[in-house]
Amino acid sequence: MSAVKKHQDWDDVLDFWFPEGCALDVDPQAHHAHWRWRMQGGADVQIMARFADIAESAAQGQLDTWAQSPFGRLALITVLDQFSRSVWRQHARAFAQDPYALSLVMSGLSNGDYSRLQTPWYQIVYGLPLGHCEGPHHLQRLDQLIALRQDIADTAPAPLKPIYSGLVNQARDVREIIAAFGRHPHRNGVLNRKSTAEEEAYLAKGQFPHMKAFR
Repeated sequence: MSAVKKHQDWDDVLDFWFPEGCALDVDPQAHHAHWRWRMQGGADVQIMARFADIAESAAQGQLDTWAQSPFGRLALITVLDQFSRSVWRQHARAFAQDPYALSLVMSGLSNGDYSRLQTPWYQIVYGLPLGHCEGPHHLQRLDQLIALRQDIADTAPAPLKPIYSGLVNQARDVREIIAAFGRHPHRNGVLNRKSTAEEEAYLAKGQFPHMKAFR
């Protein structure tokens, strides 16, 4: 795959996942609808049709060079963290790319790539693996995510502040779940993990932070 084609591929990812583009004067209602579409599976069919091959290539490490650019890195994180959940929904592989996505986030936070993103929606999607990836230091990463989201909410355009303040609260809700269980219990079935009695009680309520957002 040529460098030009790779660049076009990541542009295609960003254009698809962020229909708002870089303009900050977006309609709040349309923006809320975009978030709901992004985060609650509304794009599954389109992702399967347009980006399944890219998701496979990213999972195999064939698109690592995307991370040499701040926006290429954002596109790669989007594919690994978001598109994987659509392409492999209800399969363990949906979450298998989380550690790689997290490593891209952490290195991008330290090398300045994150600070080059101009819009709150780019920044939110960039940080998702901090909360999604299970494993060591999960609570510390969630504290970092909460702080990043608070900064995003504080600097978001006034008409959009309620949306981004809500995402701060969502991250806090996720932290409570990880503090209680040490993992995301709603994944237990897909990952063939046995739920504890406490997790079963939580699952029975169906009040998952990722599903409550943007209702």
